[in-house]
Amino acid sequence: MRVYVVDSYGELSAKAALIVAGQVAFKADSVLGLCTGSTPVGMYKELSAMHQKQGLDFSRVITFNLDEYYGLAPDNIQSYHYFMKKNLFDHVNIKQENIHIPDGLAADIDAECDRYEEAIQKAGGIDLQVLGIGRNGHIGFNEPAAKFSAATFLTELDEDTIKANARFFASPGEVPTCAITMGIKTIMQAKKILLLANGPEKAEAVRNAVKGDIDPYVPASILQLHSDCTFIIDREAAKYL
Repeated sequence: MRVYVVDSYGELSAKAALIVAGQVAFKADSVLGLCTGSTPVGMYKELSAMHQKQGLDFSRVITFNLDEYYGLAPDNIQSYHYFMKKNLFDHVNIKQENIHIPDGLAADIDAECDRYEEAIQKAGGIDLQVLGIGRNGHIGFNEPAAKFSAATFLTELDEDTIKANARFFASPGEVPTCAITMGIKTIMQAKKILLLANGPEKAEAVRNAVKGDIDPYVPASILQLHSDCTFIIDREAAKYL
């Protein structure tokens, strides 16, 4: 595990974008695992600018998002489909057929999870998986006590996660309580992992993930066992390291 501590969110975003861009430049048909939330927004802005100003080519890139809220339609402004279009996909030359996000309206959840796993395997696996980290140490929506052996599945969201995500909704009651998420097993099968964290509210989770015991109650701690995992964190998130 490599840990880079940077001085600002802007520096974090730029460094993360360079890593993703380097992957795409090295392998034009890279399979990227992407995340949502406030942390990667700056990275997506940097990547969009690289495409528009420097010609970074996404035409052969394939993407798989970590998760999607259960019960939200793709055109719902709080869905992760909408988030990705707004923050990245509408600004680069990625092909629609190369974008994969779980179907939050799937009638058969088990079939949808199996379909998603099969699509990842058919694409050759994920070359670079980008992650955030929750205040409770979750990655994707793998909440504390998640099974390390889980593939894509429907999960109930932790109360802390629901509270953290409430800021994106008009009222706490509108926050979905379930999501379809890549499991820990799926995440760990990625060839490379890049985790981003900023702000003091992430400091305890970062410490536990980097320096704590490998513990299902801190899902991100399993990343200690990955052969090629990089953390980029700002100084506030690194204050307990």
